[in-house]
Amino acid sequence: MTDSAFEDTLHSLRVWDTDLPGFDPDTAPDDPLPLFRDWFVDAARAGQPEPHAMQLATVDAAGHPDVRTVMLHGADARGWRFATHSTSTKGRQLAAVPYAALHFYWPARARQVRLRGHVTMGSAAEAYDDLHARSTGALAAALVGRQSEPLPSVGVLREASDDAWTRAESDPTVGVATWTVYHLAAREAEFFQGDARRRHVRLRYLRGDDDTWTRMLLWP
Repeated sequence: MTDSAFEDTLHSLRVWDTDLPGFDPDTAPDDPLPLFRDWFVDAARAGQPEPHAMQLATVDAAGHPDVRTVMLHGADARGWRFATHSTSTKGRQLAAVPYAALHFYWPARARQVRLRGHVTMGSAAEAYDDLHARSTGALAAALVGRQSEPLPSVGVLREASDDAWTRAESDPTVGVATWTVYHLAAREAEFFQGDARRRHVRLRYLRGDDDTWTRMLLWP
């Protein structure tokens, strides 16, 4: 592909070519969790594909950042919940530096949510329940394991996946020792409502040592 083809395509793109919702920050709740849940349901009902997809940012022991897309498994008083193998890159990074950031982007509503906070591991029982509440494919993928390890070939992956599918179907209650649930307890939360005239509304929540939240607006 030529440079001009890339540049022409890039600069031809438009964002938020749809009717956008309003957002009055004065009506926002004192706690960010109810607002997140409202925005999440709104995005799903507006037809946003995979609204539970989120970016998880971590750092390694040297402080170098890393980011990837994972799925939200829940959001409650304990925090925003996701799961992965404890032996994966993100699992090892969270073991070394148990602090992370999450980012949701719902272009169907021109909305973003950013969260930062301390991450804790759930219990083995939580991990088991989380894994077995999902599809056979999810269980098979977890049984394959070895996430982030070097892979000799695609053929090796196919063989391991086929074996894992067979096991998941024959023994749907099987456990996966490394599967781990994580809870991110937000200390900061930002809600961004896009505006076609670029008068974006940004509402930031900060959690104090007494666990109460303060709110402030930010310039876009």
